[in-house]
Amino acid sequence: MVYSKDLIKGTLKPIILKLLRDNGRMYGYQITQEVRELSKGKIEITEGALYPLLHKLEAEKIVVVEKEMIGKRVRKYYSLSKSGKTVTTATVNELSDFLGTLTALLKTKPKTA
Repeated sequence: MVYSKDLIKGTLKPIILKLLRDNGRMYGYQITQEVRELSKGKIEITEGALYPLLHKLEAEKIVVVEKEMIGKRVRKYYSLSKSGKTVTTATVNELSDFLGTLTALLKTKPKTA
C-alpha cells in the first residue's frame, strides 16, 4: 500500500530535513530512493513534489546547494545550513508531537449517550 499524496504532502518537509541531517548531503534522486527504501515502498516522492520543496528550502536558506560534475552532468547536492539544523530539530519535533496527538485522537472511543 502506497500512502496518498495528501498524507505525504504535509510530512515531506520534515522527512527531507531529517534525511539531510542524518546523511550530510544528498542529491534529489538519492533522496527519493532513500525514502522509498526506508518506508518499504509506502512513500514515493515524485520529482514534482521534491524539487519545488528543495528550491523553497534553498530560498529560505535552510539548505545549501553544491554543484558537482559527474561525467558530463552537473549534480546538485543538498545539505543543511547552520540555521537549517535548528529548523530541522524544530520541524521533526513538531511532527513527532503531532503524530502522538493524532494517535491519541484515533484511539479515542466514541462516547455513549
